[in-house]
Amino acid sequence: MLSADDRSILNYLKGTTVNVSVDGYYAYNFNDPVGRVNLLRAYDVSSNAFGLNQAAVIFERAPDVDAGRRYGARLDLQFGQATASSQGNPVNEPRPDIYRNIFQAYGTYVVPLGSGLTVDFGKWASSLGDEGNYTQFQINYSRSYWFDFLPFYHMGIRTQYNVNKKLALNYWVVNGTNQTEPTNGFKDELFGFVLTPNKNVTWTVNYYLGQEHPDATPVSTCGPVPVQPGLCFEKISPAPDGKLNIFDSYVNWQTTPKLLLQLEGDYVIQRLWANAGPGRSSAPSHTSGGAAYAKYQLTPRTYIAGRGEYLSDRGGLFSGVTEALKEVTATYDFTMANGFEMKYEYRHDWSNQPIFLTSTQDVFSKDQNTATVGVIWWFGRKQGPW
Repeated sequence: MLSADDRSILNYLKGTTVNVSVDGYYAYNFNDPVGRVNLLRAYDVSSNAFGLNQAAVIFERAPDVDAGRRYGARLDLQFGQATASSQGNPVNEPRPDIYRNIFQAYGTYVVPLGSGLTVDFGKWASSLGDEGNYTQFQINYSRSYWFDFLPFYHMGIRTQYNVNKKLALNYWVVNGTNQTEPTNGFKDELFGFVLTPNKNVTWTVNYYLGQEHPDATPVSTCGPVPVQPGLCFEKISPAPDGKLNIFDSYVNWQTTPKLLLQLEGDYVIQRLWANAGPGRSSAPSHTSGGAAYAKYQLTPRTYIAGRGEYLSDRGGLFSGVTEALKEVTATYDFTMANGFEMKYEYRHDWSNQPIFLTSTQDVFSKDQNTATVGVIWWFGRKQGPW
């Protein structure tokens, strides 16, 4: 007979998961680039080298309304190359180092309203764009340009309301794009919905409105007004007030039990100033394009997949250069055992401008080709994608 304390411990463990993943790779870049850098990559950033892409630990106690628990929390701790490249850029936030290894940290409460209004507060991974963080749940090993370009994370309040089994509405109020601490007082917003007309089709539509230009700049010494350690600012006057608009949509279609098709389209426009004036140019930078994916399950443990994408970067909003970027990726995936997976990938990137690194300093190419072997281990009690 279990005691009340024993029963309490078992109930707690039943609703709590601890999950671990280790993601490594070897990539070869046929350009043999200076510094062994794969340009415009968010995760497989090193070439001709063994890389520790990411090591992660996830603690989660999700809400369970049926069990009478409307609250929950989640914490993702991450380390490695992908964390350094996607988490905490000094350009985006004042003190990135103190948050860099906290990929996600949020609490959840399910408000008893209708079918349930889910409210999260904290830092979470952005759901703009079809691709996500944990490699074992991605079709390809490398991430797309759009994953690299769209926001990685947000800090604020996130809500979702399930109107019915086919329609969910989303609304966010956040500090900004890739900003745990904000650089201005404007609060960005997202309006979106997820439509699931049947079990094989999921369509997501998002509109994001932001203002990403800082209204203060860090300085080395503080004035007479005390501030927190490491937070010394000087006001920018006048501060740019141009807006960021992101239109993002993607659809996943499981056409047959073996064939999955995905399609993503994005349009991003940003201005430095809301209105033109003396010394102010409000000409926008805008980026548009999308990606298409196909995955075919050969056997229960193997599949082949492909991705093709296009990104028009007018004004250099993504890469710093006005250009048209394209890439195609082919992947063969082999699940050696439950929790142990290998991805073999060949990728061809090209542009109408010479931007890709070569073996000669200050000599650039219009394309780069990479071959990658990714190895991923993961385990834990969490069911489904992390």
